[in-house]
Amino acid sequence: MRKDLMNNNQHHYLNELNFPTNRDLKNLFGSFYNLLDLPESREATNWNSFEPKLEVKENKDSVNVTAEIPGMNENDIDLQLSEDGYLTISGEKKNSYENKEGGSYFSEISYGSFKRSISLPWDLDFDKADASYDNGLLKVYIPKSKEEKTKIKKLNIKKASK
Repeated sequence: MRKDLMNNNQHHYLNELNFPTNRDLKNLFGSFYNLLDLPESREATNWNSFEPKLEVKENKDSVNVTAEIPGMNENDIDLQLSEDGYLTISGEKKNSYENKEGGSYFSEISYGSFKRSISLPWDLDFDKADASYDNGLLKVYIPKSKEEKTKIKKLNIKKASK
């Protein structure tokens, strides 16, 4: 009987501690993440705004950028490379479906204009850049300049003197 009484007291005590719920933790981490987000993203007040996700890879000859932009036509995407090394992807994802019978139950599909700029910190040959779009993926190939390819220098390591 004493054991039952102790379990009831423990249960009551734990309820009064007010541990944070999963929702509380998600809100806390979400707020923290928003503080770290880029200013351009914070300006978007619509929670359903669209921003393509990027992957940038480098190899010895080129820089390759892949952007996830599903549900668009390649003619609706604008791609610009500036001389100061910025790649800008912009466009508008349009809602082509007209519902004449009423509202929808819910929608998680994002529509609207987007613009995403990234700095490419390499000396690149923009004149030979190429891009393709297939199955929702925009792939940008930008070769490195001859100067960039030769920038790696081997350093000799000396023993530090005491």
